[in-house]
Amino acid sequence: MFRHLFASRADQSWERQLRKYLHPDLLIIDDFGLTSLTQAQAEDIYEVVAERYLTSSIIITSNRPPQDWVTLFPDPVMANSALDRLSHHAHHIMIDGGESYRKKLGPKTRQ
Repeated sequence: MFRHLFASRADQSWERQLRKYLHPDLLIIDDFGLTSLTQAQAEDIYEVVAERYLTSSIIITSNRPPQDWVTLFPDPVMANSALDRLSHHAHHIMIDGGESYRKKLGPKTRQ
């Protein structure tokens, strides 16, 4: 999503590209927060969240707890605004996982 929105800024198609993320009834954002957000990424995620707020659903998966997401944004005011919208009416499902399923299901190594 971030790559598509970033590239669309160059050819002036950002609003058209943004609509692609506003249209679906359900938007799934996987692995959110693996790295800190750039200013443009923070603005993009804020715009997506703000426009979808109260009209459609978002599922976000992350290896970070939601309380750590504020520090991913360069601007804490924007972060709090986006996260406030995300958490309003949200269902939080926290999974305390142990070892990765990929490791458990992967080929066994000889020792």
